[in-house]
Amino acid sequence: MKLFVFGYGYSARALARRLRPDGWTIAATARTPEAAAELAAEGVDPAPLDDPEAMARAAGEAKAVLITAPPTAEGCPSLPVLPRAIARSGAFPDWVGYLSTTGVYGDRGGGWVFEDSRLAAASLEGARRVGAERDWLDVARGMGLTLTIFRLPGIYGPGRSAFDRLRAGRARRIAAPGQVFSRIHVDDLASGLAASIARPRAGGIYNLCDDEPAPNSDVIAYAAQLLGMAPPPEIPLSEAEISGPGRRFYAESKRVSNARAKAELGWRPAYPTYREGLRAILATGS
Repeated sequence: MKLFVFGYGYSARALARRLRPDGWTIAATARTPEAAAELAAEGVDPAPLDDPEAMARAAGEAKAVLITAPPTAEGCPSLPVLPRAIARSGAFPDWVGYLSTTGVYGDRGGGWVFEDSRLAAASLEGARRVGAERDWLDVARGMGLTLTIFRLPGIYGPGRSAFDRLRAGRARRIAAPGQVFSRIHVDDLASGLAASIARPRAGGIYNLCDDEPAPNSDVIAYAAQLLGMAPPPEIPLSEAEISGPGRRFYAESKRVSNARAKAELGWRPAYPTYREGLRAILATGS
């Protein structure tokens, strides 16, 4: 069994770690010879994007295909090459997964959103994801692909958590009363994708997130407590100097439901809140 990844990064590596013990091998796209060498050193079969034969071979061998690359102004970068590679191979995968974002829902003033909630992206990035979801759904219907979309909140895990920001002196606690965010541990993301691979559903859409939306300030304070550090002082949002991405982050507040993924995939997050997730990361020494 082979997983073929378009955009082999943090999330894809977590899925690869989960699948390999079950006998899966991994292939991934490579933009440069240097990237191909790095993939090979990790035990990943590289498929150069400028080599149609290599792309078709990887697609033809794949039982599952995962797309993680973010869209640009031109749309999803996988669309000009991946459907062509699949068609050229003559052997379609059982499952195609597209990683999107809960940013497609926009700001809901702290209210709950579900997979069938109206899409109201408020940021350029969110709007591009809406377009990429639509484009991939259209392609999947036209080709008969079993495509599933996953809407993800902030992803954290070893090497990418509040601990890293605290240790680097970059963590800030911004007080934004009533504002909450959802998040997911990268290993829970991987288990959700694996559950979907085991139960392919054409046109399926799932929110993968933990069970407790919470203020980012609370997460930073809890991480500091675990490290035995004094938490950074809270700064009112109105007084905080925030960059463009940060402003977009604090412009939205919503609670994301994971009920559908639990009901249809039999999935449960191993880290249902940030507290379990942070304790697990600290236990690994990260």
